[in-house]
Amino acid sequence: MKAMVLAAGVGSRLDPLTSNLPKPLVPVANIPVMEHIVRLLSKHGFTDIVANLHYLPDMLVNHFGDGSRFGVNLTFRLEEELSGDAGGVRACRDFFGKEPFMVMMGDLLTDADLSKIYHEHRSKKALATIAVKRVKEVEHFGIVVQNEQGFITGFQEKPERSEAKSNMASAGIYVLQPEVFKHMPETGTYGFGRQLFPMLVEKGLPVLGSEIETYWSDVGTISQYKESNFDVLKGIIDIPLAGMKEKIGDSMRILGDGAGIDSSAKVSGVAILGRGSRVMAGASLKGAVVVGDNCTIQPGAHLENVVIWSGVTVEENAVIKDSIVGNGCVIEAGTELAEVTAMADACVPL
Repeated sequence: MKAMVLAAGVGSRLDPLTSNLPKPLVPVANIPVMEHIVRLLSKHGFTDIVANLHYLPDMLVNHFGDGSRFGVNLTFRLEEELSGDAGGVRACRDFFGKEPFMVMMGDLLTDADLSKIYHEHRSKKALATIAVKRVKEVEHFGIVVQNEQGFITGFQEKPERSEAKSNMASAGIYVLQPEVFKHMPETGTYGFGRQLFPMLVEKGLPVLGSEIETYWSDVGTISQYKESNFDVLKGIIDIPLAGMKEKIGDSMRILGDGAGIDSSAKVSGVAILGRGSRVMAGASLKGAVVVGDNCTIQPGAHLENVVIWSGVTVEENAVIKDSIVGNGCVIEAGTELAEVTAMADACVPL
């Protein structure tokens, strides 16, 4: 089966994390978010995948290659000029053939049952299917309204809670019939949420909503990105992790190749360490802690509810809480950071 990952976005809402890194490569529990997506697609039999690229495309090509190490055939298409999410799919129409295909946004973290969504689409003979997720804060999402059969009858864009006709949000996962391209303009910027799908519903064409009953998160903002990392460590989402698990006392450690935690370091909660990272004597990790590859946490340092990328050194007695630390940073001895995004050239409040 065929699928597309929308990977061309600049990721401005994740700035400064995306100042030198394309959004699909932003790591969640030390694995790029798009890699989680590709592995999920592969698990459900979507092994022919195309992804559109625009921002820092070479980094994505270098990481994923032809997709063979993830069990898929991966093709890339470069978008010189962005044309909207539906426009990006339209540009790849020759890839899909005559069968229905899946589309996923490149900044999603989910363990959704993609097979269920695909089979519902086919069994109910929909032209388009939108995966939907029940949400509490409807004012932050595009909301879909469905009839008793699950077909979509209308949309609301970020309605006030008192005005919301539903609590089902569009989840950025679609199944489309190739015939959908007949309903798009041949050129120009074109979007799913504000143009294609409302137009199909207005014409009375069958657009289905298929509910995601498991975990789903859009990691497109700094705060949601941080929380998504913590959700992985808490086991709220069922996805593969890089490393061996070991439970010691009230702590769970997930250690990549060559990673280690000194026996005198204190760990309470869940911590994941990437390849070659070391937590030295007298350091402490509390809550949910993500440490990337080749990091050093020196004696007396304290990490609490943090996401640390690769190549970071946290020097003696430094304290970091509720923060994100980018690649290659050195947090000097005795520094105290709380609720910030620290990059090599900037430190921004969350």
